Amino acid sequence: MEFKIPFTISSLDRLKKRAQYFKKYIRYRKDSRLQKYLENCDVTITREEYLSICLKGFFISLLVLFLLSSTILVLLSISKAILFSSGLSVVFSSFILFTRIIYPKIFSARKEREIERNLISALQDILVQLNSGVPLFSIMVNISSSDYGALSKEFKKVVKKINAGLPQIDVLEEIGEKNPSIYFRRTLWQISNGLRAGSDISIIIRENIKTLNEEQLIQLQNYGNKLNPLVMFYMLISIIIPALSITFLTVVSSLVNLNSFLTTLMFIALFVFVILIQIMFLGIIKSARPNLL
Repeated sequence: MEFKIPFTISSLDRLKKRAQYFKKYIRYRKDSRLQKYLENCDVTITREEYLSICLKGFFISLLVLFLLSSTILVLLSISKAILFSSGLSVVFSSFILFTRIIYPKIFSARKEREIERNLISALQDILVQLNSGVPLFSIMVNISSSDYGALSKEFKKVVKKINAGLPQIDVLEEIGEKNPSIYFRRTLWQISNGLRAGSDISIIIRENIKTLNEEQLIQLQNYGNKLNPLVMFYMLISIIIPALSITFLTVVSSLVNLNSFLTTLMFIALFVFVILIQIMFLGIIKSARPNLL
């Protein structure tokens, strides 16, 4: 999972260099949520640099879309072409700007979800290796090279810092502080505290797995409670209302003698509406799914 700013093709370093001029228009803020999201995304860029890239991209997209849309509308001999092209360029450029600004938050949430989805299985793997007598550092090396997605990348950072000569306990605490997942952060803190106190790490891992399984059960129950009203909404919007609408349109079109083209257009619009509702419902179901499941 690589961080890449939406609607861009250049690398992050090139984008930072090209947007240096706009950086002076960005006000510095010490405590910023955007800066925390960028740190969670593991990119070497500040809030001011990222916003300068977004601002530069807004003006470029505004100019390009205005020139493109105005040229097309003028060639089509549409009245008030400049006004329409100005509105279209502002709307689409604002959409691109909003997408870029909110992308670090979305990327951080995806990373958190991927970490928590693999956390229980990774901890079970760690527990098996601990019970087999494998040293903790060797276990972290094995996890970093395993297929646990973003979780393996976090352990790669741990292994890299430890190989650089930093204390193992300090590295675990540092990675835990910067990680967006509260469950993974809690696990690393408990492991570092156990190492500092000289406790048995296998007991700590076993208790973490037990706690996460209980939390998983709670999330599953909450997820089931959320699905009940969603299913009712789905039945009403995508099944009952379209069925009644088809009957209503059939009766009205026969009574009023609507044009066949207009009647066909109304049925096509209803069909598109049902498809959009299906896609929206699938998106809601996916976003409501707990991270530990």
